[in-house]
Amino acid sequence: MRKYVIAPSILSADFKRLGEDVRTVADAGAKYLHIDVMDGMFVPSISFGMPVVKSIRPVSNIVFDVHMMVEEPGRYAEDMKKAGADILTVHQEACCHLDRTLNLIHSLGMKAGVALNPATPVETLEWVLGVVDMVLIMTVNPGFGGQKFIPYTLDKIRKLRNMIEERGLDVDIEVDGGITTGNVCEVARAGANVFVAGSGVFGGDAAENVRTFVRIFEGLK
Repeated sequence: MRKYVIAPSILSADFKRLGEDVRTVADAGAKYLHIDVMDGMFVPSISFGMPVVKSIRPVSNIVFDVHMMVEEPGRYAEDMKKAGADILTVHQEACCHLDRTLNLIHSLGMKAGVALNPATPVETLEWVLGVVDMVLIMTVNPGFGGQKFIPYTLDKIRKLRNMIEERGLDVDIEVDGGITTGNVCEVARAGANVFVAGSGVFGGDAAENVRTFVRIFEGLK
């Protein structure tokens, strides 16, 4: 049975009360916390880094799902582990030596994920699919919150799920961008099981929004 997970993105949280927001979504049933790290080079925006991750780590034992939208992210893997990351996801497009980076992440005791931008084919992961724990399909172009879901990414999710099942692998498919309670079922049917939601959680009553996602997932089982 597939495990469905909501991963609220703190990019949309209230930074004046970040610790409280983290505690709120964790108490409401979120199992992952999605943390977008942006360097202003791989993507246009600059977000936050290790000090912020470290500062909120004591707030909850929720899984820290850290998404590295930076150039050559392997440079920061050890520091992210020390800051409290549990899953470290790097972009295929940002790694000169992807296999080396994935093995480094595992050697540090974290789960390793690979992210693909909307226009990047899933076939680029053919030779590393067996060594990743999760693949993140970007369903918007990375760098900004609040964007609309790109419809053609559903076909990418289906193709990736078929690749995983044909090989008998146990790999999560995470999606990030434009996920709402209105489209999450369609995305889940395509094959995704970990759902990043920023404004879809923090754009209103965060606790109730998380509980709504969880109720939807219970209906999918």
